[in-house]
Parts: sequence; structure tokens; C-alpha cells
Amino acid sequence: MPDPALFNAVLRPAFEQLAGLKLAGFAVWERRGGTGRNLNVTFPARQYSINGERRSFALLRPITSPDAQLGIRNAILEAYEKFEKLTTQLETPRTLRGK
Repeated sequence: MPDPALFNAVLRPAFEQLAGLKLAGFAVWERRGGTGRNLNVTFPARQYSINGERRSFALLRPITSPDAQLGIRNAILEAYEKFEKLTTQLETPRTLRGK
């Protein structure tokens, strides 16, 4: 079964203390239904189980405002849009030869 994610992203911090490290697990998904293009970004999380119930713990969480994640979400969506445009430009239509 193919991966349903449209795009997987990795965060590479520019801070000196985090040099050489990356935070993987971001993904862009297209929601089903609705009108137009409805994209969603999921953030890295760790799954665990308590009494047989599956739960997840977000690895990147806001300190005060839930809107704190909007900046990274928008940056990931922008990167996906650039990737999508680039791959569209690289695709070449097939031509029929000899006609």
C-alpha cells in the first residue's frame, strides 16, 4: 500500500546547540471530501498505550498559545508548494513519434 502522505518534511534547526540534528516526522496530507484543496500538516508524535488504549504525545508543543505552531505549519506548506511546482515543471509530456 503506498504512503498516503503527499510530502514528508524534516526540521533542521540553525541554532548552534542543535547543529547536526534534525526533527523528522512532519507530513503533508490531503483531507478527503470538502471543496478545493484541503491540506493538513501533522507534527512528530510518539505513540504509546495505556490500558490497551492507543495515545500519542506531541513532540513539538506550544508553550503558551496553540497558534505558535502556525509558523512552522505554513513554512512546511510553502515548501510542499515549491516541491509540487518543481516536480510539475520537470514532468514532460509524452510525444508520439513518427506521426
